[in-house]
Amino acid sequence: MYEISVDRAQMDPAAIHAFLRTAHWSQGVRRDVVERAIAHSEVAGAFETASGAQVGFARVVTDYATFAWLCDVFVAEPHRARGLALGMIRALEALPCLHGLRRWCLATRDAHGLYQRLGYQPVDPDRWMVRLSPPHTWREEGWPA
Repeated sequence: MYEISVDRAQMDPAAIHAFLRTAHWSQGVRRDVVERAIAHSEVAGAFETASGAQVGFARVVTDYATFAWLCDVFVAEPHRARGLALGMIRALEALPCLHGLRRWCLATRDAHGLYQRLGYQPVDPDRWMVRLSPPHTWREEGWPA
């Protein structure tokens, strides 16, 4: 019923952008930003076998030596609870270019249980820090002309 692919050429940037621009973590993201992210990341997609439509996506940003950041994981609402997110993440973890990395990280607001099943643990807040860029650098709205 579904196929998982790590072939970047098979990804549908329009479908990915349509979801990500409404997701709470990337609301309003520009299409060109999504396309660059796909081009410069390891990616996995979930596809409905009958229609070929992309119904899920995940990507990894990495230095290929020590670190990977799992991000932009989603499955479209009607296709959830079928193991597609787990399948995409496992497909990414199985890529030979990502074997032997010392650290994988991610951020989630509401899927802690999913990631704990894959071995992710909460991070020590005394060590990890983050710096966020202003929305006008990556969102559709407010981008300077």
